[in-house]
Amino acid sequence: MKSLLVMLAASATLAGCVVPPPYDNRPPPPGPGMRGDRDRDGVPNRYDRDRDGDGVPNRYDSRPGDPRRN
Repeated sequence: MKSLLVMLAASATLAGCVVPPPYDNRPPPPGPGMRGDRDRDGVPNRYDRDRDGDGVPNRYDSRPGDPRRN
């Protein structure tokens, strides 16, 4: 019985019946301790030199809170 279930699951997977979830480019919502860490690198925004994670330090970034604009 177990081997039958394993074979059915394997054939369903190989046949494409099991569809993976669509790729989502958005980051997950912040957890309880991550509200003050915009780029989720583990450094709180007040101590982070690049708070939006775009690769431009805050002092050179005209919009340090927006990762889509520098």
